[in-house]
Amino acid sequence: MSEITVLAVVSEIYPLIKTGGLADVAGALAGALAAEGVAVVTLVPGYPAVMSKINAAEPVLIEPDLFGGGAQVLRANAAGLDLFVLDAPHLFARPGGPYMGPDGLDWPDNPFRFAALCQIAARLALGECPQFRPGIVHGHDWQAGLTAAYLAYDGRPRPATVITIHNLAFQGQYPASLLAPLGLPPRAFVLEGVEYYGTIGFLKAGLSLSDRITTVSPAYAAEIRTPEHGMGLDGLLRARSDCLTGIVNGIDDAIWNPEQDAWLAAPYSFETRAKRGLNKAALQKLFGLAADQDAPLFGVVSRLAWQKGIDLILANLDLIEQIGGQLAVLGSGEASLEEAFRAAAKARPGRVSAMIGYDERMAHMIQASADALLIPSRFEPCGLTQLCAMRYGAVPVAARVGGLMDTIIDANEMAIASSLGTGILFSPVTSGGLGVAIERARRLWDAPKVFDRIRANGMKTDVSWRRPAAAYARLFRELASAGTR
Repeated sequence: MSEITVLAVVSEIYPLIKTGGLADVAGALAGALAAEGVAVVTLVPGYPAVMSKINAAEPVLIEPDLFGGGAQVLRANAAGLDLFVLDAPHLFARPGGPYMGPDGLDWPDNPFRFAALCQIAARLALGECPQFRPGIVHGHDWQAGLTAAYLAYDGRPRPATVITIHNLAFQGQYPASLLAPLGLPPRAFVLEGVEYYGTIGFLKAGLSLSDRITTVSPAYAAEIRTPEHGMGLDGLLRARSDCLTGIVNGIDDAIWNPEQDAWLAAPYSFETRAKRGLNKAALQKLFGLAADQDAPLFGVVSRLAWQKGIDLILANLDLIEQIGGQLAVLGSGEASLEEAFRAAAKARPGRVSAMIGYDERMAHMIQASADALLIPSRFEPCGLTQLCAMRYGAVPVAARVGGLMDTIIDANEMAIASSLGTGILFSPVTSGGLGVAIERARRLWDAPKVFDRIRANGMKTDVSWRRPAAAYARLFRELASAGTR
């Protein structure tokens, strides 16, 4: 089996820089594809967090003027990742996050920052780096969307292009007046190109001009072709249905391994899962919750946002308390939701606690301690937290949407009778729907053998990247066999 080389283009990658699941996917998929005979080299911006972690960096491209300043592309390695790093200090060497400044607002030059990433990706794809010529270019989300455009309008023979939608809600739309400043020709500003309702659409360009489109679950691939979930792009996605594939995400089961997790108070295996109680006790102490093994502990590890249905959890605090439950929340996001959880924790001491922000250790601890994990997303392309929950024995209580319904088997009566259930799915995605699901969780909790069987089913489920990586490898081989375009 011959090896295929893929150039991945992504705005964040774990463990170098992370704001969400995109980084986890980019980091873990690269390693998983190696087992399939696919070599991935990832192009990532040279943020300070990235530059501080790379080693053995070698300049392979020099650009004296990349959107207003000098830049170089470094071939480097970090944390086992094979990388190209776009070292452009005028674009990336700044405080704050990858997309927003310390004030919480988007960087005003974001179109140029990520156009630079895409321009360099196109140059690497076309062989401007000696000894590197990829067979596939794989862009992730809107930040990589213009890669396909720069390749399409260059005119030279190019490798096949794939774009993966991680969340259709984030599209990268910018004024049409930036067409020439971004280095795009006038002929690009057409419906079949980068034009999107009179603007330049980064993601739309990728969806129009890439050879294939993937998204992160089969159910989400179906949802985004409907007006209800298509975010204005459903027509384009319906037209390109033959090029669209849903491949469910996985998690890195070496990092997410409760048996060898140094962040836990008490590591455990499937066979010793009863030791989760030790982690529950430790988490209750850390979060200031009452020391009560009999109370069902509901966990939340999430961005605090409307999309994630976090307001529905707030609407059910009385119910959680009435059924004798506890709630431990880890996350950050919308200021109003952060403040609401702070107030709830103050008003319900010992029953509700919230840690505002993100802490990787606490994420692992909640997964290893919670009896059930609440995931009431209004839409969810795939989600990773439910996969981590099942791996760690926390029963997911999730909305019946997108990748959540592709990855969780609802523990209904027949599923329980057949020993198949791995969680609780609910609809409609309303406060009442979530409330019914919470009550179901309590009833299952009151049947310890049944609850443990659901927990065990989840822990036995293969949530790794093995099957998804094989699906990506098949797609890449199919495209590579057709040669350059």
